[in-house]
This record gives sequence, structure tokens and C-alpha cells, in this order.
Amino acid sequence: MASPMIREIEVKSVLTKSNLPVSDYSVNTYVGCTHACRYCYASFMKRFTGHPEPWGTFLDVKHWPKIRRPERYAGKELFIGSVTDPYLPQEEVFGRTRALLEQLAGSGVKLSIATKSDLVLRDLDLIKTFPDARVSWSVNTLDEGFKNDMDNAVSIERRLAAMKAFHDAGVRTTCFVSPIFPGITDVKSIIDRVKGQCNLIWLENLNLRGSYKAVILDYIRERYLQFLPLYQEIYHKGNRSYWELLDRELKSYAARIRDLRFRGLQSTDRK
Repeated sequence: MASPMIREIEVKSVLTKSNLPVSDYSVNTYVGCTHACRYCYASFMKRFTGHPEPWGTFLDVKHWPKIRRPERYAGKELFIGSVTDPYLPQEEVFGRTRALLEQLAGSGVKLSIATKSDLVLRDLDLIKTFPDARVSWSVNTLDEGFKNDMDNAVSIERRLAAMKAFHDAGVRTTCFVSPIFPGITDVKSIIDRVKGQCNLIWLENLNLRGSYKAVILDYIRERYLQFLPLYQEIYHKGNRSYWELLDRELKSYAARIRDLRFRGLQSTDRK
């Protein structure tokens, strides 16, 4: 894969008021994402960034003025990584996420971090000082071959090892099973694999919209032809019965596991 196009940019602020129900502020320390996930919903952001390059092939490194009076965010929910993974490989060089955490240390802000990386382990010392911090890892397969078809992020095993390290350190952890590929993602196996090292399992179905819809359906046609009728039923005809049945089945399955919070499918795709 060709090296991504990287540039450094100045921004007025790195914190943005959030419309998400899970946070008061959203933070993305980079623009773009070099994980280049085939199914990335965030590719729509390119309409606002002015980049002619395909999503996944560019990265803007944000520099912002030092956060003034960070204590004013005490008790606020701050979500790091709502669009771009804060622990891309380039973070090892530029350290913008680490800089953000250092500026917010001691402020009393409540952190939620979403990643597909184990580089977050570098910042465990800082993250565990924040009250009620939570780190989530996206895991939608235990099959490294399928994972490699879908993204350039670190292996599933490395993600799970990082999750366990945070859990063992007393930091709340989430396994974000997303996106669930019908017929391919074995959610029960993932639950069994992570149940001793996460506090919450959160499910999200595969939504296919925009330019990546054809990309994913072509992939299914090429690699998982046996599931193509199912995908056509869901993504062309808008049949939601698959998700409704799966949601009921998985809620029942997860209910057997003590001390595990479970958030089922919240949305279903439409035509």
C-alpha cells in the first residue's frame, strides 16, 4: 500500500460540541484515517475536508492552541475518536493524542476513547488518572484473514491483548462489535472471547450507504457468494427481520453472563 499523504494543519480548537447522545464534546486529533476500512461510514467527511484523495489515503495532523482552563470541562463527557482513530500508526510520530491527554490531565473530564489499535497502551498511565475513563476497541471478527480484507489496523489479537491490559488496570473497557457482517461476524464467539476482559459489549449492524455500498457488495459477491442473497434482501429490499432476530438471540445469549453489560443493535439498515 502506498504511503498516505500527510500534512500538518493549525486549528482553532480540537474540542467540538457533540450531537452524540454519549458525549458532550467530540475530539478528533487527526483528519482522515489511515486504517482505510472498506466499510467506513466516516468517508462522507471528505465532502467537508477539501481532499481530492480517496478516504483512507490522507491524514491531516491537527495542531491547536493549548486548552485554556481545562477544569471547566470537569464532569463533561468527552469522546475521542468519533471520526478518526486517535491511535493511528502516525500518532507514534506526532503524539497529538498524547498531547491532548496531557493538557486535560487533572481536569476532571470523563474520557471515552474509541480505537482499533494497541498503541493506546502507551497512554495507559495517563488514561487511568481520568475519572470513569472508558476505552473501546472495534472487533467484528476473530478471523485475521477477514480483518485484513477489511482494514489496515493492528491484528485482532493485539486489540484484545490491549483490552485485557486496560481491564486488568481497572479501566472500563468496551468491545464494540461493529460492524456486524450478516453471516460472517460470529458475535457469540466474540462474546465468549472477551467476556472476562470487558465491562460492556456494544453491537452495531453493518450499514451500507454511499460509495462503499457497492464496494462491500462486490466483496461479498467475490468472497462470500453464498451470502449474497441475504445481503440483497437486507440492503436492496430493506428487510430488517435478520437484525431483529439476531438482536433477540444475542440479548438472550449475553444475559447468561454475569457482570457483563450488553447493548444490542440500536439501528437497522434501510434501502
